[in-house]
Amino acid sequence: MAKDGEKSDWKEFLWNPRTREFLGRTASSWGLIFLFYLIFYTCLAGMFALTMYVMLQTLDEHRPTWQDRLSTPGLVIRPRADDTFEIVYTKEDTESWDLYAQTLDKFLQPYNDSLQAQKNHECAPDKYFIQEDSGEVKNNPKRSCQFNRTVLQSCSGIDDRYYGYREGQPCIIIKLNRVIGLLPGKDNQAPYVTCAAKKDDADKIGELIYFPPNGTINSMYFPYYGKKAQVNYSQPLVAVKFLNITHNEDVNIECKINAENIPVGGERDKFAGRVSFKLRINSKN
Repeated sequence: MAKDGEKSDWKEFLWNPRTREFLGRTASSWGLIFLFYLIFYTCLAGMFALTMYVMLQTLDEHRPTWQDRLSTPGLVIRPRADDTFEIVYTKEDTESWDLYAQTLDKFLQPYNDSLQAQKNHECAPDKYFIQEDSGEVKNNPKRSCQFNRTVLQSCSGIDDRYYGYREGQPCIIIKLNRVIGLLPGKDNQAPYVTCAAKKDDADKIGELIYFPPNGTINSMYFPYYGKKAQVNYSQPLVAVKFLNITHNEDVNIECKINAENIPVGGERDKFAGRVSFKLRINSKN
């Protein structure tokens, strides 16, 4: 009997035909609760949407309001056959260095003179290419300066499609990472790249030659305005050609960017503004 009474109580709780209550509440009571939560969550959604709208009005579509990246640009080398910063090959073995030449070919294709002439502007050298907005009128998209492949001369792959690897005089291309709004120095000072062997390998590196001359990155490529504002921006490059590096030995090399407003290796990132790699050229002769 007790079980029958409990079952009857549950049935009455679920639906009471006398009071017409469902789960202890009438239809009007359930309607008021539904209306309350509908208004409550509508207000919450409205407040969230209003907050997002106000926040988005403070953002510039073409330039980040805040930058959490390092203010000092990093350096990247090409070629890189894998994730290691090592370039090792045998001069007489074509297969050991052909991948490096192919990597450089692919990397430099966007810098072909014909492509640069189509999409980029021929800028006045030796001064910053400033493109300010006119008040509320945004000067977008902004123009970008040409960086022609031929500037790299014997490291361009045009006259020597092997980039010196066959002769044991390899070219390494250095790219400066982009930092929005960076001006490397005062009075249109241009940054330049220098490379040197680590202390224990100082007598192995031999003679270097830079393209453009002195490893200079012309100031006309600064400032950078961002990917959306400057769609066709071509990062400037510096090529380093190793003319008589010691063969059959590891040579540890460090390249760095030099400029008044670009500190190299700070507490936050000791590799900022520089890159280290190992170069080894094996020879059977």
